[in-house]
Order: sequence, then C-alpha cells, then structure tokens
Amino acid sequence: MVALLVGLVFALFAVYSVLPVDWSLQWGPEVVMFLKGGVPIIALFIGLIAVFIGIADIKDKIEAKKEEAEEAKAGSEEQ
Repeated sequence: MVALLVGLVFALFAVYSVLPVDWSLQWGPEVVMFLKGGVPIIALFIGLIAVFIGIADIKDKIEAKKEEAEEAKAGSEEQ
C-alpha cells in the first residue's frame, strides 16, 4: 500500500513539474534536454546487453550440439 502511494506521489510530481502553466515548475525543456542526452547512452547499454546475450546464446547452441553429438556417439556404441 505504501509503495502504491509513493508511486502515485512521484507520478503526480512528474506531471506537475513539466506542465507548461504558471503554477507549476515548468521543467519541460530541461526534461527534453535530458532525454536528448540520455537516449543515446541508454541505446548503447541496450545494444551492449543484446550483444552479450547473443554471444551467450551462440555459446549455448555450440555446447548443445556438442552434447547431442556425444549422446549420439554413446548411443551408437551401446548397440
């Protein structure tokens, strides 16, 4: 319940801070500037994570093929 209230307060503060009216903080341009600078950095991190996941996936596939080949070899030796 507390987490819900805290989340609601932060969401309302975020909306209040960027509204373009006299009674709010009017941080809209600063938020846009932050997003312009932050999006490339976030894209870089997401790209690096995707590369690491891709490398791990390739390694897993290679290992699975090796295990499959070993099982096939062990199965043919039993007969």
